[in-house]
Amino acid sequence: MLIPLIGIALGVGIGLLLPWEVPLIYKSYTALAILATVDAIFGGMRAELEGTFIFSKFIVSFFANALLAVGLAYFGYSIGIDIYLGAVVAFSIRIFNNLSLIREFLLIRYRQRGNEQ
Repeated sequence: MLIPLIGIALGVGIGLLLPWEVPLIYKSYTALAILATVDAIFGGMRAELEGTFIFSKFIVSFFANALLAVGLAYFGYSIGIDIYLGAVVAFSIRIFNNLSLIREFLLIRYRQRGNEQ
């Protein structure tokens, strides 16, 4: 379970150190790609903790969510409406939901080991 967290930390660190900037026209697409990735990672961590992780499902849902979000962003950009904000909200809700379920699962596991105080 630590491997995804280490990957996120390394990715953020490398991103902060590289002197590269995303062109303005691609900023919304980049934000959606980052949110789709973080959502997939935390969803995979949650599934692993619950014992229901299936790699093929993880990959398919990651690409399906990312393509749908980018498609919505492109469609919204084409008609002059910021539809990508809906995808940002949806990914954000899913990320916080997965984090709360991971936290709850880890707390329950901690208590079951007799460490409740």
